[in-house]
Amino acid sequence: MSAGKARLWWAAFTGFYRPGVRNLPELDEISQFLYAARSVILVISAQAAVIAGLLAADAGRFGWINFIGVLTGFVVAHMFSNLSNDYFGFIRGHDTPDSPRMRYTIHPFASGLLEKRIVLWGLALLAIAGAAITTGFIVERGWTATAFAAAGVVLLFLYDAAPTPLKTIGLGELAVLVVWGPLMVGGGYAMITSDLSIDVMLASLPYGLGVMTILMGKHIDQIDFDSSKGIGTLPALIGERAARFINLAALLAIYGIVAALIGLGRLTPFAAAIVLAAPRAVHAVRIMSEPRPAAPPAGYVGWPLWYHRVCLQHNRMFGWAYICGLTARVIWYHAR
Repeated sequence: MSAGKARLWWAAFTGFYRPGVRNLPELDEISQFLYAARSVILVISAQAAVIAGLLAADAGRFGWINFIGVLTGFVVAHMFSNLSNDYFGFIRGHDTPDSPRMRYTIHPFASGLLEKRIVLWGLALLAIAGAAITTGFIVERGWTATAFAAAGVVLLFLYDAAPTPLKTIGLGELAVLVVWGPLMVGGGYAMITSDLSIDVMLASLPYGLGVMTILMGKHIDQIDFDSSKGIGTLPALIGERAARFINLAALLAIYGIVAALIGLGRLTPFAAAIVLAAPRAVHAVRIMSEPRPAAPPAGYVGWPLWYHRVCLQHNRMFGWAYICGLTARVIWYHAR
């Protein structure tokens, strides 16, 4: 593997989105697939796994093998979900040439830029990896793993594959809160430790809310298109102004919940490290408080995503700050 290819792959995970047809010749097949699978957003699943692992370590129940299984499983499931979402958006006629989705990165099905075999091979490998990890946890954890896996599969189906998907009736945003909060963080903790924990479920809510703001931001950005297609996302149902207000409330609730959990002794004071993300939160609040500009600023990447981008940037920082606090707690715990 050359250094150039490694940089292309790394950029697919760490940058932002890439316009669908710009500079495509420089991308190898793996890079094309990574951009098509929207790998830039996979960090939210990796962070959820790390949070679960650190909470397990704080409880003295951490295990590397199970943690790696959780981390890999979350990222694989998320990538598969992204491709599934694009597939059903394509076959339902939502991802048309004028759709926002077609403008900010490669669409695996509608763009015509990827060979069909690349997408099929990628999906097959993801499905095999996901099934193997899930089977391993079911064998080891029994009904607990079965219940969490079933809940994940059901929500994946209901979100975009069901005859009436959750994202078309104003429930997609709530589903994301549940998935990246209690299901991933709480379920990941259970897979690592074999235990369920109310404290962990509560500690998962701020992170789940952060991920919800990312999706809400995207749906606000796409409100005109979604409304024209009859796609009933929550912003399309309640209007842009109300949706921005809810997103602002969710951003503030992230910090309020962490403060409350610290005050109640459900989280240790180390979790206050989330203040490191406060500048990003302030910036996100400022952007969310104003209508989106009619045109992107010069050099802006990812348009028409505006609120989505600022919420993603905030949640990245919040996730790492939360992780820093939990890590400090684990180090302190083991140093005593």
